Amino acid sequence: MKKRPIIAVFVFAAFLIPSIFTACGFAPDSESGVIGWLFSTVSQLSSGIWLSLALFMFTLIFSMPLGLLVCFCRRSRFKVVEMLAKFYISVMRGTPLMLQLLVVYFAPYYVFKIPLSTDYNFYAAIIGFSINYAAYFAEIYRSGIEAVPKGQYEAADVLGYSKSQTFRKIVFPQMVRHILPPVTNEIITLVKDTSLAFAIAFVEMFTMAKQIAASESNIMPLFVAGFFYYIFNLVVAFVMGKIEKKMNYYRE
Repeated sequence: MKKRPIIAVFVFAAFLIPSIFTACGFAPDSESGVIGWLFSTVSQLSSGIWLSLALFMFTLIFSMPLGLLVCFCRRSRFKVVEMLAKFYISVMRGTPLMLQLLVVYFAPYYVFKIPLSTDYNFYAAIIGFSINYAAYFAEIYRSGIEAVPKGQYEAADVLGYSKSQTFRKIVFPQMVRHILPPVTNEIITLVKDTSLAFAIAFVEMFTMAKQIAASESNIMPLFVAGFFYYIFNLVVAFVMGKIEKKMNYYRE
């Protein structure tokens, strides 16, 4: 059982090999058996794979810090700031992600008359996913902070720690340990949600798979794409599991 995550990492890396060959100008022969067909299919999916990975990575880079900022606003002593944060979280969690992507994509032109570049759909996807997942991460962070016992704050006050020192040295490490399981679930969901970017004409991997399946009248490219998502999520679960084990020393 312990070897399966390692195997998933190697399989995930193997998915990227055909795209590297394609970038180097190598054109695989799809008629040379099952291996040739699989290699050819993954090569055709290569641009979508890299775009999905880029969307995934940029969303995490922007949404996790933004979620922490929203969490601080949500816990603010100022009622106006707190209510604005609550409203933001309510809207982001209460409306479909696809609708939010459409608003981010079309609003600059139809509301502000700003001309859009041809590659704006990529930036719109990153913005839409980031502001959506920031709301979820904000609530996860809040639950992690509130799970820290009040006695920890009192002990820090006795030791003469400032509020920033208390958060950085005492609260934050314990918060991270508490939130790792729900954060892992959100990241796994993000892997699959990247397929929703098709709504704004962003050609990620699953959209590419649908195009190949339609052109070949064959649904197998969709299963290949589904297998990629599965392997990707195994890798995510493996990495997050390693991080969770590293944080176990806070239980002692």
